[in-house]
Parts: sequence; C-alpha cells; structure tokens
Amino acid sequence: MSTPQLHRTEHTRQVSAPPETVYRLLADVTLWPAIFGPSVHVQHLERGEREERFSLWATVNGSVANWTSRRTLDPKGLRITFRQEHSRPPIASMAGEWLLRALPGGGTEVVLLHEFSVVASDPDAVRWVTEALDRNSPEELAALARVAELGHPVDDVVFSFVDTLALKVPVADAYAFVNRADLWAERLPHVSRVRMTEETPGVQELEMDTVTGDGSAHTTRSVRVCRAPEWIAYKQLMTPKLLTGHSGLWTFSDGPEGPVATARHTVAIDPAAVTEVLGPEATLADARAYVREALGRNSMTTMSYAASGA
Repeated sequence: MSTPQLHRTEHTRQVSAPPETVYRLLADVTLWPAIFGPSVHVQHLERGEREERFSLWATVNGSVANWTSRRTLDPKGLRITFRQEHSRPPIASMAGEWLLRALPGGGTEVVLLHEFSVVASDPDAVRWVTEALDRNSPEELAALARVAELGHPVDDVVFSFVDTLALKVPVADAYAFVNRADLWAERLPHVSRVRMTEETPGVQELEMDTVTGDGSAHTTRSVRVCRAPEWIAYKQLMTPKLLTGHSGLWTFSDGPEGPVATARHTVAIDPAAVTEVLGPEATLADARAYVREALGRNSMTTMSYAASGA
C-alpha cells in the first residue's frame, strides 16, 4: 500500500501585539467560538497543563464539520502543535502548528502551518481541503489580530458566564423546548420573529429578532449543534453591535437534587462600540455588566419557560 501524499499550506500574519497576548488567545481553545468565525463549539475530552484533547465543531466550506484533535502547548517556545485523531473523509490525516515569533517593536509574526493527506490522493479532495484552509486560515488570523490588537487585557474583552436553573420537568422535555427554537416567537416574550432550518439532523440555522430589558431590538443569526438530550451549542453569525463574537451552550442534566439546565455564554466585546451603544461615559466594565445582564436575562427567561414545561 502506497503512503498517502502529504500536502502543506502556510499562512502568516503580523500582529501588533506582544507574543504573550497572542499565545493566550490561541492556548485557550474554549474562547475560539467567540473569536474565530469558523469555530462553533469546543468540548474538552482531556485537559492537562501541556496536553489536551477536544472535539471541535466548525464550518468548513459552508457546512458544519466535527473532529477530535490533540494539542501540545509550549508557552516558552510560543508554539502549539495539533493533529486530528480520526479525520473524516475526504481528509485522511490533518496536523499542523501555530508558531509565534517576536518582532522588533513588540509585535508578533504568527505562522499557521497545516499538513494533510486525502483519501486515495484524490486531486478534487486536495483542492477542496486547500480551498477550505485558504479560506478559514486567513479569517482566523485576522480575527486573532483584531482581538489581540485592541490594547486591552484579554479578560476585559473576552469572557464567559453561566446561569443555572432547577427543572420541574424531565431533562428530555427541557431539551425539547430549547431544540424547538422555531416555536420561540409563540412561546417566549422576548422573541418576536424566528426562522429556522435544519437540513442536516442536529445542525440548525436560526435567525430571530429579540428584545432586551431596555427595549432594544436585535436581529441575530446563529448556527446550532444539537445533541439530544444533553446539550445544544450555538455560534452567532450575526451579533449585536456591541459584540464581535458570541457563542453559547445549553446543557441539561440530572443533578444530585434533580434535573437542572445551564446556559453558558462566551462573548467578545468591541471596545470601539461601547460609547456609541451605551453612552459617552460608558466604560468596558459597563459594557461587560450590560452584556452579562442582557444575555443572562434572556437565557434565564428561556430556561424558566423550559423548566416549567410551558
């Protein structure tokens, strides 16, 4: 049996931020769905100080793909290597690395390398994978630069929070309520319009109009990955003006004191939009509090309806 031919790609970008800031964004893969456009959801399977293993859902050439990756983290060497455990056809193997190089003046050169092979060395598959990498890699590098170059500590602009609520109904019923987002305009007071499609079972595209507590109306568009009856993850493709990224995760489980639902949000704030949206005296701290309250209230409202079986 012949050895599959390996193909390599390299994408590079100079970022006006220290290497430590850039590395911090790359090393914490849980932030990726709020930072990188293609990333939808990350689920850790193993996590150590220098080694980790996780499942990743991401958009690839217009559809959602899923794979499991292993990464080795080298903070001193400013290097992160990765490889897919079991690639899905037409990909036979995929690996690569992030390399960070300090530049004079405090900037960073970021190099993203990929090495892959395809099933049966099919030239059409090589072209398909290369097109996906040539599309996603520059987008990821641009998103990385956008956040790193804000000039604020990462935790000030990208953060997560969780709300939990006890359920009065079985886990499966609460999951079903959140899964049927196409009915939310009829069921939830803060949702006025919904359009949902599900061409692939378990992968939904959702567009809806919502109203926050201060009366502000927002149109959002999301892709959702649903795994009954345990969790529903989503990534907003169209965000409110205050945010550059927003991902979320609904989980449903039987706890020691009964069934519970949780709503987790990870958001990236756009500092340039803070005063425009919240007023001339508003600060990043005000923006974090506003986002926490607005998103938390809407998700708690949704969970309260799901919890009661309404």
